[in-house]
Amino acid sequence: MPRLKILTFNIAHGRGLTPIQGFTLARKLRANLSKIARLIQRTDPDIVALQEVDQDSRWAGNFDHLEYLRLHTGYRYSVFGINNRRGGLLNLSYGNAILSKHPILESENVVFGESTVGEKGFLYTEIDVAGRRLPVMNLHLHYRSRLHRFNQVEKILDYVSRKHVHRRDHWHMPPIVCGDLNNSHKRPDATAELMRYFRLHGHYTLHPETGHTFPSPLPSQALDFIFLPPACREARSEVIRSYLSDHRPVLAEFSLQE
Repeated sequence: MPRLKILTFNIAHGRGLTPIQGFTLARKLRANLSKIARLIQRTDPDIVALQEVDQDSRWAGNFDHLEYLRLHTGYRYSVFGINNRRGGLLNLSYGNAILSKHPILESENVVFGESTVGEKGFLYTEIDVAGRRLPVMNLHLHYRSRLHRFNQVEKILDYVSRKHVHRRDHWHMPPIVCGDLNNSHKRPDATAELMRYFRLHGHYTLHPETGHTFPSPLPSQALDFIFLPPACREARSEVIRSYLSDHRPVLAEFSLQE
């Protein structure tokens, strides 16, 4: 089987390096999303996990960013996980999303709270890669509160534990987990806690091994990660140099164990 690639990228509502969404014209948003689409085509991942993707938000041009990216990248499969919804004049609809070259067999979105703006969550999918069912989870955790992140990790671990009981006979391997965790792995926090748990299921590896992802002009923090389970062999990863968001994307490549 050819090597597989997965990319995780917080695209910051398509606003580029503008600090606040809502001050970017729709044509500029489309131009930036077109550049993100070209980055995806150039790196050519099998699976793309995106955070801060808008479906229909006034502050982000009132158009579907995922569909725009899907059409401009040529990916056949996609799924949205909406974590924030608000109607009215200041309408919002955004969250996490996945693009895939391979069929998405199942998906479920879990929202951590009930806020209509700023809420986080995770998108769970099962993707068919050459007849193998790969579970993939795309996370976005709280950006400021360590306590909130630990509470969110508890919900993730409870979810994975229940899925493991009911779905393990269908999985080819334990989940690939990725996203914007909003903290480093070098001190006790959500990333370290997730890694501790997943290593109970075998020799998980954390990517990138080196390199920072935030803020993208002069990155000084590692906030974006990909957790690969033991079945992902001979893995390598890199932080992609990019100025299309305040985050830089992370790309991991690996071989699936036969």
